[in-house]
Amino acid sequence: MTWLRTITLADLENTRVDPVEPSAAETATEILAHIRGTGWAAVREYSERFGDLQAGQAAVYDRAALEAALDEITPEQRGILERTAERITTFARAQRSAIRDIEQPIPGGRAGLRYAPVQRAGCYAPGGRFPLPSSVLMTACTARAAGVEEVWVASPKPGPITLAAAAIAGADALLAVGGAQAIGALAYGAGDVPEVDAIVGPGNRYVTAAKQQVAGRVAIDMLAGPSELLVWADDSASPDRVAVDLLAQAEHDPDARPLLVLSDGADPAQFEAALERALTDLPTADIARAALRNGWVCSVDSRADARRACDRIAPEHLALHIRNARAEGARLRDYGALFIGEDAAEVLGDYGAGPNHTLPTGGTARSFGALSVLAFLRAQTWLEVEDPKAARVLVDDAARLARLEGLEAHARAADCRRA
Repeated sequence: MTWLRTITLADLENTRVDPVEPSAAETATEILAHIRGTGWAAVREYSERFGDLQAGQAAVYDRAALEAALDEITPEQRGILERTAERITTFARAQRSAIRDIEQPIPGGRAGLRYAPVQRAGCYAPGGRFPLPSSVLMTACTARAAGVEEVWVASPKPGPITLAAAAIAGADALLAVGGAQAIGALAYGAGDVPEVDAIVGPGNRYVTAAKQQVAGRVAIDMLAGPSELLVWADDSASPDRVAVDLLAQAEHDPDARPLLVLSDGADPAQFEAALERALTDLPTADIARAALRNGWVCSVDSRADARRACDRIAPEHLALHIRNARAEGARLRDYGALFIGEDAAEVLGDYGAGPNHTLPTGGTARSFGALSVLAFLRAQTWLEVEDPKAARVLVDDAARLARLEGLEAHARAADCRRA
């Protein structure tokens, strides 16, 4: 049986995908409007209707409750979470240290730019078919590394592992609500949940639609859709390794997209056979098989065409199972995260090697990058004039430019500073 449909390079035009479905947008609009008007009662209503909460069940876990969850997990589980959190935090702190404030002399004074963290952030972590404590760590650890003072996590039906991850990541509280209602609670504030300044993290179609609608009121990271992995393999690649990497992506969700570009005479039949073998005893095979129907294999004649295919797709994850992977990787332009060589498994990025696994999908890697401390930082500029005489050229030019635009009050505000 052929799992991946065959396409050509010419089929790869217009690959950008609208991240928000119209039906999801309509639903999110209704939910957000109700929450904005009614507050916590609406959050509670939707959460019980959609099964996130039972009647009377607590919706918010405070810091003490998160720390108590650490006692419910095993020492081994805690060690995994703590080591992963440390790697994510170390990478994020390195990002922050690379972002420097600047100061620049100007006529008569100084101007500068400083990066300031938002005061409060909301970090969403999916909790559906497969709860993702890894996403709690990826988002909340990064927020803390950026210097955010108050961090809230939102995740529906959190188990002890998710709650423990929130504790280890330094979250102040967790909202046990998902979907558009969680985004509404974070964006507008509701009940004990305060209004946040930034919302990040992946979620389902309703989360994505809601994030799009509150963007501008709060900062968001990106609009992420179904997960995707593009593997570029040549005739040196192990079909079995490629197969398990593709299936690791496919088991996420029936909407996931496993994609394969083959070059240098690599035989598609070998990779199809490897997929069939790997599916035989995979517990999540039903989900993976559904996702494989969204995927494809594209055989190309040259490495230049392979690079062209990768850049056209601009995938969330791009894995290079090829010779000279480092050199070829340096020539690629558009991807969310790059995995260089067959030993740099995409799953290592998912589970905390350091770089963030919250990534742009659907071709939006042409415009967006991975979640980083930048999602929680604001670039603030400042200006100081110490010598009005030396600043005369600025004053004169400002007044003249204001009059060119017909804004006389602006011109007069400059004129009165003329020394």
